[in-house]
Amino acid sequence: MKNFWVALPLGRGVELLQHDANGLAAFSKPAGVLSHPNAPGEEPRSLLTANYVIAGEYFEWTTGDGAKQRLWLLNRLDAATSGVILAAASQELAKEVRTQFKGKQVKKTYAALVFGTPSKAVELWRDMLLVEKQGGRIRTAVAPGQMPSESRMSVVRPGRGEPKISLIKLEPVTGRSHQLRVQCAKRHFPIIGDQTYGDFARNRAFAKQSGVKRLCLHSYETSFSYEWNGRSYDFATQAAMPAEFTVVR
Repeated sequence: MKNFWVALPLGRGVELLQHDANGLAAFSKPAGVLSHPNAPGEEPRSLLTANYVIAGEYFEWTTGDGAKQRLWLLNRLDAATSGVILAAASQELAKEVRTQFKGKQVKKTYAALVFGTPSKAVELWRDMLLVEKQGGRIRTAVAPGQMPSESRMSVVRPGRGEPKISLIKLEPVTGRSHQLRVQCAKRHFPIIGDQTYGDFARNRAFAKQSGVKRLCLHSYETSFSYEWNGRSYDFATQAAMPAEFTVVR
């Protein structure tokens, strides 16, 4: 198993953060890297530079000595979002951890740089969201009567000066597509660099001033417990904050 982790065909800038003896692993994905290829030819831009079987949700590749290897993906991040992403070395373990995700037992914490400063230091956000696919792309909007969505927000560093930019912590309770981005935009604290739900004029001005052009949303901590072979295991990992998040203090 040790050689398995050493020889992974990691994508550009992808870092293996840790793995346990059962075969559960955490990676740090840079902004711009796909969680998995969506079409032929996208393998060089993904978490692993390997074929991805969508039906089975696993990467598959052949080692130099002809051995077939697989790695099961457990969660996804938007290409523009950086941070922690999980995988498992066996289908059985993948099934167990996915059960934790479905049961909302996995705690995920994000950091975001936003324009403006929330008036409350801590707040619980509840919204009804509509998630649709448009031309192969996912779009999410606030729409009464649709999907209940909930996140906890806390201010880490309030904005000072102009432009006023704050660092906030976001803990999603539900896991809707683009949930955090839409919830921030709805409350007039758009995430910096969001090219879909953000403030385009302020994005351009900030990019010109700071050189930061990425979506400033980062999944920096994931933790949960899981059962395996009759025992309980704790798993927790963190991905270091991106350098871009330090441009504003």
